[in-house]
Amino acid sequence: MLYIQATGEVDGFNLEAWARDQREKEEVTPATRGYIYDRNEMVLAQDINVYRLYAIVDADFSPDPNKRLNHVADPATTAEQIAPIIGMEASEVQQILEEGAADDRFQVEFGREGTNLTREQKLQIEALDLPGVHFIEEAKRYYPNGIFASHVIGLAQTNDDQLIEGITGIEAQLDDILTGTDGAVTALEDSYNDPLVNEEIRVLEKADGFNVQLTLDQKVQTILEDALSQVETEFNPKRVTATVVNPKTGEVLAMGSRPSYNPNDLGNVTNWYNDIVSTPIEPGSTMKIFTLASAIEEGVYNPNETYQSGTYKIPEITRPVPDYRKHWGTITYAEGFQRSSNVAMAKLVWEKIGPDRFLDYLKAFQFDQLTGIDLPRETMGRLVYRYPIEQLNAAFGQGSTVTPIQIVKAATAIANKGQMMKPYIIQSITDPNTGEVIKENTPTVAGEPISEATAEEVLQAMEDVVTEETGTANGIFELPSYTLAGKTGTAQISGGASGYLYGRENYIFSFIGMAPSEDPELLMYVTVQQPELEVTESGSKPVSYIFNHVMENALHYQNIQPDKDQTATVNQLVMPMAVGLKTADVSEKLTSQGVRVTVIGDGETVIASNKTASETILSTDHVMLVTEHPKMPDLTGWSLREVVQLSDLLELDHEIVGQGYLEKQSIEPGTEVTKGDYVLFDFTDFEPVTPESDSEAAEGTND
Repeated sequence: MLYIQATGEVDGFNLEAWARDQREKEEVTPATRGYIYDRNEMVLAQDINVYRLYAIVDADFSPDPNKRLNHVADPATTAEQIAPIIGMEASEVQQILEEGAADDRFQVEFGREGTNLTREQKLQIEALDLPGVHFIEEAKRYYPNGIFASHVIGLAQTNDDQLIEGITGIEAQLDDILTGTDGAVTALEDSYNDPLVNEEIRVLEKADGFNVQLTLDQKVQTILEDALSQVETEFNPKRVTATVVNPKTGEVLAMGSRPSYNPNDLGNVTNWYNDIVSTPIEPGSTMKIFTLASAIEEGVYNPNETYQSGTYKIPEITRPVPDYRKHWGTITYAEGFQRSSNVAMAKLVWEKIGPDRFLDYLKAFQFDQLTGIDLPRETMGRLVYRYPIEQLNAAFGQGSTVTPIQIVKAATAIANKGQMMKPYIIQSITDPNTGEVIKENTPTVAGEPISEATAEEVLQAMEDVVTEETGTANGIFELPSYTLAGKTGTAQISGGASGYLYGRENYIFSFIGMAPSEDPELLMYVTVQQPELEVTESGSKPVSYIFNHVMENALHYQNIQPDKDQTATVNQLVMPMAVGLKTADVSEKLTSQGVRVTVIGDGETVIASNKTASETILSTDHVMLVTEHPKMPDLTGWSLREVVQLSDLLELDHEIVGQGYLEKQSIEPGTEVTKGDYVLFDFTDFEPVTPESDSEAAEGTND
């Protein structure tokens, strides 16, 4: 004993170091994964706290059970009370507790049912005051908007090491910078986890992950998602894609596709890929705008020159190139473009531009390379251009393939005076620990395949496709407030070795449009593959619903001045002063302009609103007015975004379950609420509202 006391060692084993290791307890301070925001700093992805349940079953942890129980002494009662809260059978919980004690284990956990518990479940169990029952707080990735640019933002989940890890999308691409570094607090404790007095506490500061701000605009993306969901429900297409960009900068304002998934509740995911950047398609007639641009740039295009439509045969091919309708007769090239004539485009390439020179233009529009967009898994299409028939087919978008983002990038040259912009979606990356901007993207000119004069002439020809009676988009694609330049597309789908699929639904229907047509501020490309159509419906109907609805609303939201005289269906308004004024006066003023208003409470004065004075709003917006002594309104049928907006406005501690539209709320309508009150919002599945009937395509206008 004297030797041990003097040396602190036994057989070379340092007892002092061993004792310190036994007493030293380290409590990890978890770093927060970086947030993902839209361009206006609306949260698109964040961490939330969830809880893991465990129970101490070692009786030795209760040295004086008559004074205080620190372990589960009554497994049957404990199991009976916690089982219904975590969704297990009481017998199953009791078995876990009793087997853990019999095996001399210190503590037990409860499998999948005992993890990812909500704060409400934790509070319910804590209220039971059960000895030995404890929680470990953990982080879980949460996406406030549910199905919202899901293929872009991606998915991050907790791995086997209880760390959040990016799996797809930007979450995976930027996983290394979104992931922070945990901190720790180290102290000496006794065997009952009580700290030893006069002992040093060591603190290692955590470093949160970097925040990422996207070019996406939550408002525009929301409009797009609603339109995509509507078309998915009504037409049940195999695939849908839609992209909205600022053609002057290359910024992606909205990007969505179907089928998609809810990252908060995955279910059966049928497509993990972002088709807009990862899935090449034959573009069909939308490619004709680049054929036309090439001919104009070469100086060989005369819109008034005539040709014989129907079919086009050269000695080098066995079967002639056909138009989809063969009764137009002799028409001008201008009318041929409006009618989407394959023959017109084939003749331009073979007789006017020349196949070799046309290939130069296809490469100038960079259809032979990646766009360089800052999204993962980008692929590119393939130019099939070896034989004469392939060269003719390329003129009208058949044979060769491109991705939707390649089409969008090339089309920015048409909308942006000949300058082609590189598309990008990451606006900036910021270190939240210091506030330093680590990276910031700016517009980049990717090339100038055509001149400004050529771009203007192509824009005019595309506007004629919409306005002229012979145009394939006439009466189908139309914006109430803005002039529009566009081009329809109907692309065949390869069936493999058997060739192309046939049948009126077995196509990829598409539209690329720019508005206002004289100087486009927004560019949008929509594709809908194999929709289920009624006998009287054209393939353009689902495409036009998405395009018309999103483009009209997005232009208003972007504060773009309408260039049509007729009254817009969506009005752009300036939010009046509300805070401090009489509730009735503010509500009446907004309601008279068609705005949906919800008054929260029955006070006479407005004390807060979700819209600020002088802010530009749309007549379709939902304005919330909070009065003194606010009361919880009936939120049944509200969208997730509206509910979160209300909760943030009232500074409530909210929790979300499910998706779609609100079905239940834990605070009854009419109950007075105060800052920090806890409320659970329970959502049900999405039930879309049937849109108003769109203009039907006249017979024979599909290209």
